[in-house]
Amino acid sequence: MALLVVPACLLVLALLVGPMILMFRISLEQYSPTQLMIATFSPDNYVRAATDPYYQQVILTTLGVALLCTALTLVIAYPAAYWVGRIQSRWKSLVVIATLFPLLVGNVVRSAGWMALFARGGLINTLLLRTGLVAEPIELLYTPKAVVLGIIAVVLPYMILTIASVIESIPRDLEDAASNLGASSLRTFWRVILPLSAPGVAAGCILVFVLCMNTYATAVLLGGPRFKMMAPAVYDQFVRGNNWPMGATLAFMLLAVTMGFTLFGSIAFARRYRVK
Repeated sequence: MALLVVPACLLVLALLVGPMILMFRISLEQYSPTQLMIATFSPDNYVRAATDPYYQQVILTTLGVALLCTALTLVIAYPAAYWVGRIQSRWKSLVVIATLFPLLVGNVVRSAGWMALFARGGLINTLLLRTGLVAEPIELLYTPKAVVLGIIAVVLPYMILTIASVIESIPRDLEDAASNLGASSLRTFWRVILPLSAPGVAAGCILVFVLCMNTYATAVLLGGPRFKMMAPAVYDQFVRGNNWPMGATLAFMLLAVTMGFTLFGSIAFARRYRVK
């Protein structure tokens, strides 16, 4: 039976681990404007990225946006996930399809739609001006708020479906028993539903956090050139600056920060709700 996993393991090694090892080796080389890369084995790129105020700000911005989007997505998604998980109707499959439907549209297309809404001459500003609520167009596009809203719209279906699948498996009898014992709806949720749905909450938060940390199209199109996150910064180093060593360094720093917070969140959820 162990031989059955060998092809998958070889595929992962060839397509994931191998390129990552090569990229890590590139991150230890030095950039040269004339030779592009000078073969060395030095951590100077990591020291520079960790001490440079620009890259520090980029990392902090990426982390702050990812944590904020994850928290807001959880708050928005949990009620919808509870409804999807508890609905008993022949139309439930259509509800699930409707939840999945936004995923059929690419992030670039969705971001372009948000741009049409948020632009100074877009739909929102046009409605506000015609109704007299504002005297001049307000700045919605190329702001952190636009980026946060755009990211939440992208990751919301993942959170809803992940939590809904766990809530669906929680027996309804437990809620009825808590009500019969005199527990209020809020207490039933806090003491019964939330602990039992914690695996779904943990999985959804981790998935959404990883997606938020690595967002590219939404940050570029809705944030503008002045709003920098890690994924666009990596792209700039590789493509625009031809600085492959620094691009590889930022990519591994992004991976390290993402993995670190993911592990921390997993351990925190496991200890709080005893997720196994």
